[in-house]
Order: sequence, then C-alpha cells, then structure tokens
Amino acid sequence: MAEQAWLEESPGLLEKAFRRLERAFDQVFGSANNPLRQLGTLAFFALWLLAATGVWLYIVFDTSVAGAYESIDALSRSPWSPGGVVRSLHRYAADAFVLLTVAHLTRELLFGRWRHFRRFTWLTGIALVPLIAVSAIGGFWLNWDQLGQFSATATAEWVDALPLQDVPFARNFIAAAAVSDRLFSLLVFIHLGVPLLLVYGLWFHIQRITRAAVFPSRGLALGSFSALLMLGVLLPVRSQGQAAFDQVPEQLSLDWVLLWIHPFMYATSAATAWALAIGVLFGLLLLPFLPQRVKRAAIAVVDPQNCNGCERCFADCPYAAVTMVPHPNQRIGRQLAVVDADMCAGCGICAGSCPSSTPFRRGQTLATGIDMPQRPVGELRQQLREGLSASQDQLPIAVFCCREGADASDLRLPGTVVLPLLCAGQLPPSFVEYALRDGAAGVVVASCRDGGCSFRLGARWTSE
Repeated sequence: MAEQAWLEESPGLLEKAFRRLERAFDQVFGSANNPLRQLGTLAFFALWLLAATGVWLYIVFDTSVAGAYESIDALSRSPWSPGGVVRSLHRYAADAFVLLTVAHLTRELLFGRWRHFRRFTWLTGIALVPLIAVSAIGGFWLNWDQLGQFSATATAEWVDALPLQDVPFARNFIAAAAVSDRLFSLLVFIHLGVPLLLVYGLWFHIQRITRAAVFPSRGLALGSFSALLMLGVLLPVRSQGQAAFDQVPEQLSLDWVLLWIHPFMYATSAATAWALAIGVLFGLLLLPFLPQRVKRAAIAVVDPQNCNGCERCFADCPYAAVTMVPHPNQRIGRQLAVVDADMCAGCGICAGSCPSSTPFRRGQTLATGIDMPQRPVGELRQQLREGLSASQDQLPIAVFCCREGADASDLRLPGTVVLPLLCAGQLPPSFVEYALRDGAAGVVVASCRDGGCSFRLGARWTSE
C-alpha cells in the first residue's frame, strides 16, 4: 500500500531520544507504571501531598514573628517524630512538584504538544509557572530561620530592581523592628492564597481534557510516596538558626531546586535574572503563535443525515471537541454532534465510536455520522475488502495499526493485510466482523503502549 501523506510527521532528534528513554523505562517499570508517561499526574500527586502536609504544619504553626521559628524548630529537634517527618515530607514534596512540573513541560515541548488544539492547555500551563515560583520561594520565609531571612532579603532586592516603587521593598528586611506581625501575616496569606490560585489555575489547565488523570497509577503513587517518606526519614529537614539581622550567616544549606534563582542573581545581576525569567516565560507563551512547521490535521466532519444523536462521540472524545445541539430536522429529543475546530485533535476516535459503522449494513458505501476526511471509514472498509481479496494467502491476517505506535511496515508480508489508522481508537469494533466475514483468518489491532497513547484514550477505548 502506498504511504499516505497523513502518515508523514517525522519527530525531531530530541523527541526520538526521549521516546527511546521512555521505552527503556517501560522495560524496568512496565508501561502502566512508567513515570515518564505520567509526569503530569505525578506532579498532581506531589501537589496533593503538599496540601495534606501543609494543613498539618499550619495547625502547629505560630503565625507571629516571635513564635514562627520556635514552632517549626520544635519539629526539627525531633525529626523522626510524626510532625518532623511531615515537615520533611512537605519540603521534599515541594522539590518533587517543581522537578516533575519542569520534566512534564519539557516532555510536552519536545513532543510538540503546544500546537494547534493543545494551545489552550499549553498557555494555561505556562501561566501557572509564576504561581509555582511564588509558592515555592515564599514557603521558606515562614520558617523565619537564617535561610528564610536570606531568601526574603534576596527576593526583596530582586523585586527592587524593577522600577515599580520609590521605597525599596528590601527595607522590610533590614531590621528586626521592620518585620512586624502584620507583615508576617501578609507572608502567611501569600503562602496560603497563591497555592489556592494555583489549584484554580490547574482546573483551567485541564478544562479541554476529558477524564483528566490527576492521580498516577496505584503502584506509582505508592512508590513515589515511599521514596519521599524514606528521604524525609534518612535526610530530615532542619531549621538553620533563628533569623538575626545583626549577623551574617557563614554557611547556609541551600535548596537548589527551589532557591536557585538567588545565587544566580548574586552571581550575575538582578537585571540578568529578570531577563532570564521573563525571556523564558514569554518565549514559552509566544511559542504557539509562531509559524508552525507541522500542518494542522483535518478535523472530524459530521454528516447530519447519518448522525442519530447517540452522544457516543461526545462521550469518547479525549479533548471535549464534540458537543451536542438540537438536530436541524427539529424532531423532539433528537440531537446532532458538532465539532469545535479549535479543539479537535484529528485523531478519529469519534469515528470509531459512531454506531453507524455496523456489520449489518448492506450499502455499497459505508457512511458514518462523523468521520475523518483524511482517513474515511468507508475508504478503510474498501481497502480492507480489496486487500483481503488480493492476498496471496488463502487465510490472511488483517492488521490494523496506529500510526503513533510501533512501525508495522515489517508486517507487510504476503500473508498479511496492514491498514494504518490515525489512532487505534479510530477503528470501529465492527471491522473485526468485516474482516472475518471477508475471509481473514484473524485480526490484530496494534495500538500505542499502555499509558502511552498519543491521544490519551485511544488504546483505552479500543480495549474496552
């Protein structure tokens, strides 16, 4: 069979390298528990740990300047007590959340998942980066130890580099009298309020994803929690001496994951640190608006004459691109599917879910209620019939393969009929019956690996 234009989309070298790394992890963890395939859900899991441990810490936390350090330092003096372990778990969960978020962003960037129908999800995700930074850095201030004092002072000096106000913000951290309970209450409010905004922003981030996974697989969740808990027990987090404005700390144990911006600013300049932060942020935000090398896939097309309003495409669409409206024939209760062009991924899962493609239809042309113009179901049916009739083997094997999965070109043998799909989920279940009725000895459906579907739900719907 000649290669179709819709099959050609060569990945870049970095994407190929990352995919090879994912396959290597599959051999160790199994595809269902591969952490590289669940970076987003693992980041959510770290956030839930942060919320749970944060509530515990807030219960024992004294929100005054005089009592803040003592209330947290008491946990440091008994690091293997429940409170001490929770304090360490909170810090390491914050490190994990930031690292996983960066890894998730990097993976989506390498895979080109900032283009076209993913633009909204990409932009809402990038917009959360400043909230994550404020939440991560602001947590150190509440300990009000020497590390918290250093972070607060460095942040104030960094903010003062912007021409925002005449009075330097750093003056709030140059004398003990300046750090009042009112200022400290403001810091507490920031550390509680910004994470709430972050959770609200995450809700926006997953709005165009149906059945969004916000928890990893059970095995991966237990393994991640155990690793963080063991880290907290073996390397407990301790306070680094009470904040003192008349002393300069000789040595600080810096959290390089969360506070790297401070030494970078002092090693270069505040202007350089701002240029880096703003440049990277706006560069990522502008990425979806640049001219695209990859052509947008054709969107699904609805045929009102064959759409009966069953809502199966609406239920199965991974990106909420299908909505239901009253049918133009004005029959009471009858609905019609409508495709949002901005949200459609062009995966064909909706065509595979449409019940119009049944093995009992006798028409010469197979027409469905919703279909993909670049790979119509009727054309697939015709190619299946012609391939089976032309096969040199009396009992050929029909192979339906996802273009995003393994390369099935090696299976193009005399005893096989290989038919590529946009996604394994594009295949209507009736095609198994079609193939067997037309003379196939068996049918193989090859999808992406478990947990690695390029369109999220294709392998799941195919299996079900």
